[in-house]
Amino acid sequence: MPESASALPVGASSDLLEGGHGIRFAVRAYGAATTGFVIRKGGVVYGYLNRCAHVPIELDWAEGEFFESSKTFIMCQTHGAIYTPETGHCAGGPCKGGRLRPIQVAEADGRIVWMPDEVVTAPAA
Repeated sequence: MPESASALPVGASSDLLEGGHGIRFAVRAYGAATTGFVIRKGGVVYGYLNRCAHVPIELDWAEGEFFESSKTFIMCQTHGAIYTPETGHCAGGPCKGGRLRPIQVAEADGRIVWMPDEVVTAPAA
């Protein structure tokens, strides 16, 4: 896990099950308060801004519900756009050519953290 002072906690690794509920966390993106999320697919943790590439709305069906029924793709709750969990690229629907905005995440010692960047920053205190 990066030893960076800028790494911020998401939660316990044990809270993130393969193809299960994601974990949402507060961020600022493009100057506005919003959320990011992490999911686990293929044993790997992936993080994204919780914003559809087609229309900038949150993706989850209910809080933390990011996968569609087969647990293969991340799916937008509003219009059915689907994204590959490993890359965030649109795999079908109205998001054609789009991609979810990745958030750098790391997992070690039973914890998941995320690292702010030039677009996705820590939430206001």
